[in-house]
Amino acid sequence: MNASAKSASATNTLAKSLSAKAPADIRCKRVYEDPAPNDGYRVLVDRFWPRGIKKEALAVEEWCKALSPSSELRKWFSHDPQRWAGFYQRYHAELKDQQDELASLLERCDGRVLTLVYGARDTEHNNAVALKMYLEGRQD
Repeated sequence: MNASAKSASATNTLAKSLSAKAPADIRCKRVYEDPAPNDGYRVLVDRFWPRGIKKEALAVEEWCKALSPSSELRKWFSHDPQRWAGFYQRYHAELKDQQDELASLLERCDGRVLTLVYGARDTEHNNAVALKMYLEGRQD
């Protein structure tokens, strides 16, 4: 299977999961905010475990390191808002190779609210926001 056929197949996998098991809502929340009952399925989407936070306090169903940006991209971005557009575009390109993992996450979420938990200080320019954009199919 060539690369374009593989990409199309992976995109179809995600599209099927999105339509069959679409989350009721997708939210982003900092690790330092208290979990809430309406958070639904909470997933840590950072490459590293947040400092000073115990697993029980974070209350996540899973830690999806595979869906976090590559180390190279994370270091390049360095949370610089001026690099935001380049960051999310490159991150979205990386996510195209993670379609099975994305589809699996959406299946485990099973139509509930999906809360993407992250550690960055910037609430507007971070990987959770970029992942939410990707899952919602928009790139603004």
